[in-house]
Amino acid sequence: MVEMNQEKNLMLVDKQKIITLARSVLEIESKAIIELTHKIDANFVDTCTALLGCEGRVVVAGMGKSGHIGRKIAATLASTGTPALFLHPAEASHGDMGMITSKDIFFALSYSGETQEILTILPLIKRLNIKIIAMTGAPNSTLAKCANSHLDISVTKEACPLGLAPTASTTAMLAMGDALSLAILEARGFTVDDFAKSHPGGQLGRRLLLKVKEIMHTDIAVPRVLEDASLIDALMEMTEKRLGFTTVVAPNDPDTIIGVFTDGDLRRTLNKGIDIHQVSIKSVMTTHYTSISEDLLAYEVIPIMEKLKILMLPVVNEQGKLVGALNMHDLFKAGIA
Repeated sequence: MVEMNQEKNLMLVDKQKIITLARSVLEIESKAIIELTHKIDANFVDTCTALLGCEGRVVVAGMGKSGHIGRKIAATLASTGTPALFLHPAEASHGDMGMITSKDIFFALSYSGETQEILTILPLIKRLNIKIIAMTGAPNSTLAKCANSHLDISVTKEACPLGLAPTASTTAMLAMGDALSLAILEARGFTVDDFAKSHPGGQLGRRLLLKVKEIMHTDIAVPRVLEDASLIDALMEMTEKRLGFTTVVAPNDPDTIIGVFTDGDLRRTLNKGIDIHQVSIKSVMTTHYTSISEDLLAYEVIPIMEKLKILMLPVVNEQGKLVGALNMHDLFKAGIA
C-alpha cells in the first residue's frame, strides 16, 4: 500500500513547480550570502584578532542545525591552523565544561541568540574569564549582548517555503564561518605545507605530500642511451623501459642529459623519410627538453604535462643530474591525476 501511494504521489508531481522552487531556494540563499559582505566590518576584524591571539583552542558550540554548522566551522578552523573543537551545549552542563580551559575562546552559534542550552552555561563561561564570540541573527539578543564580539548573520527570509526550516540562515552561518577561517589563515601566513600536515590521508593528502621522487622510476628502470648510440638502440631502450621516451646522456657521464627522444620524435623522424637503421640518436634527438625536480610535488607535474602536451618527463636532482623518469600513468597509479 505504501509503495502504491508513493507511485501515485510521483505521478502527481508538478515537475515545473519543483524546478521553480529549487531555483528559488538557491536564489534566496545566494542573496543571503551576498548580503553578508556588507557585514564584514570592525566586528569581523575584532573577531579575527581575538582568534589569532588565542593561546588555547576555539571551543565552538551550537544546538540543532547551528550545532551541525558549528562542527563544520570547528573542523575548518582546525584544518587551517586554528586549534578548535566542538562542544555540545547540552552535554556541557553534564561534565563537558571540563573541556574548556582558561586559555580558550568560546565561540557560540545561535541564530536567535536565545538558545537555552547556551545561555545556561554562559555564567560558567564568564567565570572562566575567557573571551566569548557570538554568531547570531539577532544583534540585540541575550547571547549577542554577552559576547565580547558579535558577528551578525541575519537574513531577510528563509528559503523554506513554510518559513520554518533553517536554510538561508544556516547557509549564511556556514559562509561567515568560512570567511572567518580563511581570513585568519591569510593573516597567520598559513602555507600549503602547513595545510598538508593536517591532511595526511586520502587523495588530498597525496596531492599535498607526495613528491615526484616517491613515485618516479629509478636506477635501471630509467631509459637512457649514450649520445653515440644508434636510433635502433634508442628504440630498443624505449621498448624495454616502456615509458614512451628515452633520455640521451653524455658518454663520459651517464647522469648528464643532453637530449631526449620520444614517441613523437619517432613519428616526426619517419615523416621525414629518414632511414632509422642508418641514423644516430644524436642527429634526431630533441635538445630543447623539459625536466622536473625530484622534490616537486607530484600533482604539480600535471599542469606542466598539460601545457607541454607531453606524457613523460625526465627527473633531475638539485645538481641537474638525471635521477629518474616519470609518466602520466605513474600519476594515475598514485591517485594524483
